[in-house]
Amino acid sequence: MASEFDPALPSIRQIQTLIKQANTVELKLVSGDLLTGKISWQDQNCLCLVDENNQPITVWRSAIAYLKPR
Repeated sequence: MASEFDPALPSIRQIQTLIKQANTVELKLVSGDLLTGKISWQDQNCLCLVDENNQPITVWRSAIAYLKPR
């Protein structure tokens, strides 16, 4: 389990910026899967990615290999 949510961390701030700007992102998971969509929220454990079909996908932070804006 992740520690307490700390909005002062650069990674948290970067994701908050992506949420506010509604930027499309690419998430590569440690499983090798590639997800594309917009992040709608984040907490200390997960983030929610909304795909092109407007379907929300809850992704555990520990499952993310990388995240990049598109």
